[in-house]
Amino acid sequence: MALTDQEVAHIAKLARIRLSGDELPHYAGEINGILKWIEQLSEVNTDGVEALLSVSNQLLPWRADVVNDGNQQEAVLKNAPMSSYGCFAVPKVLE
Repeated sequence: MALTDQEVAHIAKLARIRLSGDELPHYAGEINGILKWIEQLSEVNTDGVEALLSVSNQLLPWRADVVNDGNQQEAVLKNAPMSSYGCFAVPKVLE
């Protein structure tokens, strides 16, 4: 399936990419090369091949799913311009 210059121009318009008439044959060739590569991939026999979750076979370390406050209340409140009763304090906004 080869794309024509007109089809590439339509795709560029949909993607809101401005292409000059001189650039259309170049990008048509690029897209056609990508489509040819995809067609080659579809010819590969993948029967019996298990799907990968990751390219690496390593397991990620898990931490315990425990709810806590992080024990950093004072360090966090150091960055606050105002605090009150251990919380961020903000000025009242009245309209």
